[in-house]
Amino acid sequence: MKKNAILESVMRIIFFIAACASVLAVVLICVFLFANGIPAMGEVGIFKFLFGQLWRPSNDIYGILPFILGSIYVTAGAIVVGVPLALLTSIFLAKYCPKKIYEVCKSGINLMAGIPSVIYGFFGLIVIVPLVKQIFNIRAGQTMLTASILLGIMILPTVVGVAESALQSVPESYYEGSLALGATHSRSVFFVMVPAAKSGIVAGIVLGIGRAIGETMAVIMIAGNQPAMPRGLLNGVRTLTSNIVMEMGYATGLHREVLIATGVVLFVFILLINLIVTVLKRRDTNE
Repeated sequence: MKKNAILESVMRIIFFIAACASVLAVVLICVFLFANGIPAMGEVGIFKFLFGQLWRPSNDIYGILPFILGSIYVTAGAIVVGVPLALLTSIFLAKYCPKKIYEVCKSGINLMAGIPSVIYGFFGLIVIVPLVKQIFNIRAGQTMLTASILLGIMILPTVVGVAESALQSVPESYYEGSLALGATHSRSVFFVMVPAAKSGIVAGIVLGIGRAIGETMAVIMIAGNQPAMPRGLLNGVRTLTSNIVMEMGYATGLHREVLIATGVVLFVFILLINLIVTVLKRRDTNE
């Protein structure tokens, strides 16, 4: 008994240290970003920084509005492309998929989550870019539309995983009660099960948004990377993450600090997304 008590105490301490290390890592990241980024915002001018439409580091002009809008537009496009497909896939896996092929389908979706983003980027360059060029008869296929389509594919495993779990967690009595009232299988699923799992589904969508807005490598490869205000789906665009990665390697002085400040803006976006997910989960628990 003594040995078990000692072992339990030791494991409790180890778990506590691990939890503290995780919290400390987040705190250190916050301190680094804000300590280096906020002064740069102050030097440039926070309104000029956030709402400026020109990015010319050689002239000390740092406006990141084109990159903020680029990130928002590309993420919105990814939602339009990926969310309907992800929701239908999750409904199929949860309520329609035969048991014989469920494991195959589930394994394939899980595999998508493990594919490196650079591989997705190569897929976009080889398949999606030429396809967009051919369909719309444009000179360059590296556009906002191309990036949106690819990100829509990339967020599938995130949204499908969370949405399917939410559907599986709905009590079976809801489904059976609907059938008892005369509803068909499809009506029971779409008008009873899906609304009952709405909080979990929305949380999955929000996590997919976080995945899309933080993507870098694939977007760099196929978005066109034009440091200008977005002009349309068939024009190139640069996102916040792309701008940081492309210029951090040679940036110095104020230029480097402004890139870190760009990271602060991106970090705030991610924090807001995580806050939304937390609120949705609490609502789901309370209900």
